[in-house]
Parts: sequence; C-alpha cells; structure tokens
Amino acid sequence: MRRNKKKKKPKTQVLALSTLNQPSYIHKMIENGASGYILKNADKEELLSAIKDVAGGKTHLCIEALEVVKNSSNNPGGKPILTRREKEILALIADGLTNTQMSEKLFVSHWTVDSHRKSIMTKLNTKNTAMLIKYAHENGLL
Repeated sequence: MRRNKKKKKPKTQVLALSTLNQPSYIHKMIENGASGYILKNADKEELLSAIKDVAGGKTHLCIEALEVVKNSSNNPGGKPILTRREKEILALIADGLTNTQMSEKLFVSHWTVDSHRKSIMTKLNTKNTAMLIKYAHENGLL
C-alpha cells in the first residue's frame, strides 16, 4: 500500500488481506494506514466480520495476526514465533506429508499449506525442507 494514497483520501478504509503473518508485515500495513489485517485462510464469517468492522471505522486484526503482534511485542529480538497452524504444518512436514496430503488432512487448499510452509521457512530463515527440519529439531520446535 502506498502512503500517499491514504494521505490523499484519509477516509478510505483499508483491510489488508495477506498470506503473510509476520510481525514486520502486519506492523508496516498498520503504520501505513490499514485499518485491518486478515489472513487469506480466514473463513467467510471472519472475512465478513472484518469488512464490517473496517467499513464501520473500527480496527480489525484476525486472531492469528493479533497473536503474532502480541507475541512479537513480548519477544523482541527472540526466536521467531510460529502460529498454532504453522506449528501444525511443521509437524506434518516432519511426518513426511506432502502439501496435498496436508491440505486433505487439514481441510484447506494446497495453496494455503504452501503459504504456511513458505511463511515458516521465511521466519526460520531456511532454504529447503532439510534445513527446516534441522532447525526445528535443534531448536525444540518438534
């Protein structure tokens, strides 16, 4: 989102819809004028609630984004914080499941699983599954 757009039309309400649930992205969107932040894996009811809140002038953070922001303020400079779903995906990766198998097990699309996998790898600064599992094992995430 560009800052100048929000400055030109300050009454415009912005709800960020993203696959990224890292504190830096969430903070940056809010700093740049977004009134809400919701993840793409949100269900229909949560999305409608977020739209209504933001349209009504309220702020809305989905539960996962709120958890990430809360944990980042409680953990400055510490190890990356994984959401409940990311921990679940990590455990399934360690069990050897493919994205398709995980999506069937969790009742989500394989794109959602892939998004979580990418987010985990970004947070843990790993480049492939082997590095991810090694990091997770060495740091007590499994």
